[in-house]
Amino acid sequence: MTGKVVNLRAARKARDRDERRAAADANATRFGRTKAQREAEAKAAERRRRDLDGHERE
Repeated sequence: MTGKVVNLRAARKARDRDERRAAADANATRFGRTKAQREAEAKAAERRRRDLDGHERE
């Protein structure tokens, strides 16, 4: 009865890679923003900058 030969180093690297990918996916869902949210935030920042520049004295 012979089993499949497994390279332990490669198996360990694959396991670690899968764990890191799972953690990254969890962080993306928890902290990530949608494209619409990023665009809305950028527009709001631009609006605040323009308003501040409009109040500047010469």
